[in-house]
Amino acid sequence: MKFATFLLEERLREHYDDTEIILCLSGVEDYSFGEIRGLTGISSRDLDRIVMLDSPREGDPKLRRAIAQRWGKGDPDRVLVTHGSTEAMFLAMNALLQPDDEVIVTMPCYQPLASIPEAIGCRVVPWRLRGEEGFVPDLDNLRSLISPSTRMIVVNFPHNPTGVTLTHDQQEQLIGAAAEAGSYLVWDAAFAELTYDSPPLPDPGENYDRAITLGTFSKAYGLGGLRIGWCLANPEVLRACIRMRGYLTVNLSPLVEFIAQRIVDKVDAIVAERLGQARRNLALLSAWMDQHREAVEWVRPQGGVTAFPRLLTVEDIDGFCRQLATERDVLLLPGSCFEQPQNVRLGFGGSTTDLEEGLARLSKFLPDRQAGAG
Repeated sequence: MKFATFLLEERLREHYDDTEIILCLSGVEDYSFGEIRGLTGISSRDLDRIVMLDSPREGDPKLRRAIAQRWGKGDPDRVLVTHGSTEAMFLAMNALLQPDDEVIVTMPCYQPLASIPEAIGCRVVPWRLRGEEGFVPDLDNLRSLISPSTRMIVVNFPHNPTGVTLTHDQQEQLIGAAAEAGSYLVWDAAFAELTYDSPPLPDPGENYDRAITLGTFSKAYGLGGLRIGWCLANPEVLRACIRMRGYLTVNLSPLVEFIAQRIVDKVDAIVAERLGQARRNLALLSAWMDQHREAVEWVRPQGGVTAFPRLLTVEDIDGFCRQLATERDVLLLPGSCFEQPQNVRLGFGGSTTDLEEGLARLSKFLPDRQAGAG
């Protein structure tokens, strides 16, 4: 398998460690372990009782049961615990896809959603969310892309990087289109609980047995360092994933799984705090966008914690982002990481103080670029 260069990771490695304000990340502010212990009641005695044995290949039964009750259909046999959602993505796609299969992928996207099937040898068909149409998902366009060869449809809502999402009716139409084609539906639910204008969408696996839902603690919960993800799917799909997993990570740490299980028990409180912060940050960002509407245009996110504005007065976005990092110590991701070269990904889920400072520095930098463009 030959993988395309992961452009987002390459850019983060280039500047992440030596830039003061990271204004491009796609998750909420990270929790400390002390904060998590306070929220979940984990004691030193709890930790001392953990035995460092290998966990079951599927994941700890208590954790699988907790995930099934919170996000799935209540059946732990439909849950596989993984090292973040990227492992779940890799396992499911490699278990189900063959070279020359057709895979429809929402574009722009988090690159592995498209690069993994490409590496397998699949024909990737982009379902494009177009900036000139406000990135609104066009279900009629999706239906026109589906063919008898469509093995899998891959979507991510709320969407990274634009923040758009589906209505409940649109989700049902999407499921119906996948069902009519007999295709697997990969539902990347990394941002499922971060919604602002409507309730979170349900797991499509509730109504469609060929749905595969990917979940993670990395985005909406401020717990990326745990590297906990999960895959919700029918048991036959998960058995195929587990057979492949023997060549990769095999299993998780019992320490991490214990912490994760206690987090699931208190997850509503954990996400509520960060969702409240994201709402306040989005209001701050909205005001900033309004102040700079002659230089920047955007679609206000409906979910997630990323915006994908277009910089109207900057011709070289990659160069602009590099200069912003080196001259103003602020890191934005150029839209070239998502095949949208006139946009940038701006993350607003982190520290409010950092967001305010980063936007202030960006304000001072934009006039320089406008003058240069003129």
